[in-house]
Parts: sequence; structure tokens; C-alpha cells
Amino acid sequence: MPRNPNTNAPDYSQIQKGSYKGETYKVNKGDTMFLIAYLAGMDVKELAAMNNMSEPYSLSVGQTLKIGKCVTKTVTTTVPANAASAPVKPIEPAVTYRAGANGTQIGSDGTIIGPVKSGAGVPSAAPTSTNVPSAPVATGNTTPVNANVAAPIASNVAWTWPASGNIIQGFSSSDGGNKGIDISGSRGQSVKAAAAGRVVYAGNALRGYGNLIIIKHNDDFLSAYAHNDRILVSDQQEIKAGQEIAKMGSTGTNSVKLHFEIRYKGKSIDPIRYLPRR
Repeated sequence: MPRNPNTNAPDYSQIQKGSYKGETYKVNKGDTMFLIAYLAGMDVKELAAMNNMSEPYSLSVGQTLKIGKCVTKTVTTTVPANAASAPVKPIEPAVTYRAGANGTQIGSDGTIIGPVKSGAGVPSAAPTSTNVPSAPVATGNTTPVNANVAAPIASNVAWTWPASGNIIQGFSSSDGGNKGIDISGSRGQSVKAAAAGRVVYAGNALRGYGNLIIIKHNDDFLSAYAHNDRILVSDQQEIKAGQEIAKMGSTGTNSVKLHFEIRYKGKSIDPIRYLPRR
């Protein structure tokens, strides 16, 4: 794979778009969704949909992705004669956006633009992008439980509580509802990994979540930790269950709390049904 010697990023001026002709693709170290889609001549959104993936996209070395046949429009351009010999760096495909929840716009490359309210949940994916927070007010009342909820999905992950504190807002599966639980606490309080895994996102690029950490536990389960004051881990770092990963804070919201999510195959599920009783 031709790469820029200074940044180690793929050198798209030496890579032909659509040059990969296989029906499946095995992920290599350093691959991104954009790079794989570029090699296959596809849109990132198209590739993600074909492989049932959602933002923030998580790739593992050795993972096999399905590559479909896509039809692309041919655009004819006139190149000045004196410029014919100059190398032309391909332009990255234009990003298209669709309307997301709570006024957001979700890009075909996994980016998210616009406000995200407190209950929105981490985008179904991370980076995230995909696919949280206006600060809920603690009332001391118990969150109502729907008696008709589906049985919990079996999990082989040994879950532990990510922080001590009261639950000030519970999970809701409704549109625009809280896609996790919010735990109260004090600034600087420890936030711990709810299970062993690997960090697949650590940053603050997803607006509304503040300093966010996403941990991949296996091929099915992810957990997310939002609004941290400080992040203590880095991307791709292996994490043990109960390891301190952040300090609780209020980034991306207006009160100190931890917004915690568990996702199964990219879909938000109620963390309370997996965390041990306390």
C-alpha cells in the first residue's frame, strides 16, 4: 500500500479507486473504512450498510468485509494539454448527509454535525461517531419499567459498574430517548471499564458527548463512557475490567455525570439488565 513517508497515511495519488476486485476484503493494520471503500470503488455508507456496521466504525485486523458490486457515474472532464503529465491526486468522495435524531446530520463518512441532546445516545458505531446529553434533573424517583420489554440478550461478557453513584436517568428505547444510563458523581471521580476489552475510540470529536471513550469487548458488545473530565487511556489500548479509564466530569453537558451505554451489534440495550445488582 503506497503511503506518505511523513504521515504514513495512504497516498491516494498512487492508488487507483476501485482497483480491488475481490468479493471480500480482509482488514489489514492501518486500514480505515474510507480506504477500503475507496479501493472497492464504493461509498463509505454503502460499505457499512452491506456489512451491517454503524458509526463509530470499528475495524479489527483480520476482519473480513463483504465488498459488493456498485455502479458509479462516469464524469468526463477536459484536461489542459500542458497539465496532462502532472500527477493528479484523487479527490476524496463528497460526503452526503442524512437527517439524524435530535437535529443532527449524519455524514456518509460517519461524521456527525449538529446538536445532540442528552438522551440521544452514542451514534450507532465509535472514532463516532455513530450510529447524549441535555443534563437531566435528578428527581429521586424510580424510573418506570416497561413490563413488555424483550428478554435480555445473552452476554458472555462479565460486566461491572463503571462508576459509583445514583442513576439520575434511565434507559429508553423510544425515539430520542436516553440510549444508556446517566450516573451522578463528583468531578474527578474514577470512571472504570465495565469489562475487559480494547479502546476503539478516545476523544471529543463527537459533538454533545464531551470526552468520550468507546471500548470493544468482543465482536458483539461495545460500551461507551461520555462527559469525562479527563481521558486516561489511548486508542487501541487493551483494558482490564475495573481499570480506571477516565475522571468523571461535565464535558459536553452542564452537570457532572457519567453517561454509560452498552451496545449489542451496534444497537443500544439497557445496561441495567447486564450490570450486577448493587
